[in-house]
Order: sequence, then C-alpha cells, then structure tokens
Amino acid sequence: MSIKLFVGNLSYDMTEEQLKTLFSEAGGVTSAKIITDRQTGQPRGFAFVEMETKMDGQKAISMFNGKNIDGRALAVNEARPQQKGGFGGGRRGGYR
Repeated sequence: MSIKLFVGNLSYDMTEEQLKTLFSEAGGVTSAKIITDRQTGQPRGFAFVEMETKMDGQKAISMFNGKNIDGRALAVNEARPQQKGGFGGGRRGGYR
C-alpha cells in the first residue's frame, strides 16, 4: 500500500524530476508533485511525494527529514488526509 508524504521547506529551484530522483534513494516513488501558486505559477516551497510502500515512506522520512538540500533543511512527514471543503468555502454571512 502506498503512502503520501508532505515535503516542506523545498528550494524554489527544485524540480519534480529532481524531487522524484532524490526520494527514489529511499525506495519506489509513485509520484512527486510540487505545489505552485494558482495566480503566479511559482513554486510554494512544498510538495507531496507518494512512495510505493509504507516501508519506503518511513525510510524516506528517516533519510530526508531535517536533511540539508540546496541550503534548506527539509521537513518530511506523512501527509494528513485532505480535508473536504478546502478552507471552509461557502459565502460569508447568513442566509437571506
């Protein structure tokens, strides 16, 4: 069963391919997605990496959490499940 990891404090110069290559040192990588700003398209400094197995994910966390990559200490941990509804959504105010 695969596991999704949150990777924070990424260098803005990191590419998805470089990220995938880096994490493949810990095991099989299913996908690597760097999150970008919707308006500007610029990287936001974090990504999600999906590892093939939970064991690969745990190995990646131990290998890369706190590791200095491109002058930045990565923050790597298991991603929390996405909340339904995003940021609460809906309209402000009450019903009329």
